[in-house]
Amino acid sequence: MEHFLETHDRLNERQFLIAVKRLADSLSYGTDSSPFLGAGIEYVQSRLYQIGDPIKSIDWRVTARTGKIHVKEFESPRQLPVYFLIDTSASMTIRSTTISKYALAVHIAGGLAFAALDRISPVGVVGVGESSLRVTPSLSRIQVLQWLHRLRRYRMDEGTTLGKKLKQLAPSLPNRAVLMILSDMHDPEAVEALKPMAQKHDCVVLQLMDPAETGGSGAGFFRGREAETGTGFIAHGKHLWPDVNRLHDVLPKAQIDHLLLKTQEPVEYRLRRFFKMRGLAERGVR
Repeated sequence: MEHFLETHDRLNERQFLIAVKRLADSLSYGTDSSPFLGAGIEYVQSRLYQIGDPIKSIDWRVTARTGKIHVKEFESPRQLPVYFLIDTSASMTIRSTTISKYALAVHIAGGLAFAALDRISPVGVVGVGESSLRVTPSLSRIQVLQWLHRLRRYRMDEGTTLGKKLKQLAPSLPNRAVLMILSDMHDPEAVEALKPMAQKHDCVVLQLMDPAETGGSGAGFFRGREAETGTGFIAHGKHLWPDVNRLHDVLPKAQIDHLLLKTQEPVEYRLRRFFKMRGLAERGVR
């Protein structure tokens, strides 16, 4: 049975689009001076330091090896296609607060998509539940509106296919791209499928979490089953459910940016700060 997304207290379509565009404006604000979303700076070479070169561009490894100060040179910023991989599986639609992980993911994806278009970066989308949704990146705002409208309708019985869809997507990406994953990361195959992608592409995981997944109920030990994989587990009500925190350690080691977003907390400021820091890191500013 198909359901209609109740984003932010059952916003109608017009209100939903206003909220999405407001988020896009907020995410774009203050980021003009640095790469933000869909922009990349490629390292070219290191050369000897010249008077006037910024200290922040010093290549410390080459400097230590040669005993002479070297600085890094980069290509000019270029726009990269952005793929939003949105988890449409069953566990994303279950909620214990006013907004589900899925509703929040669609809202964020819309805001980021319009922010990327403002940066002249083509935008595409891939559904990583059992949905057949896949849209090739383009600069069309109408196309973004179309897939956002489609995503507002959902089912509550889809399995997770994030790992599988990542493997299918890889051969079709001959050039570098930005992969933006919005998921609760319940697919046990997802991380291993994502690691090789990060060697060639700019990968970001925005992990959505419902407060019910953090435990704290004091219910003692209980047996549970993951919504779409059917995997059984035993957990304790006072502790996090299995593997919820493991991505904090695993993803950064694979050069994958990771941000955990909780449905009961405001996300706008955290998103804006996260992407601003990504832009500064891209430029070598610490």
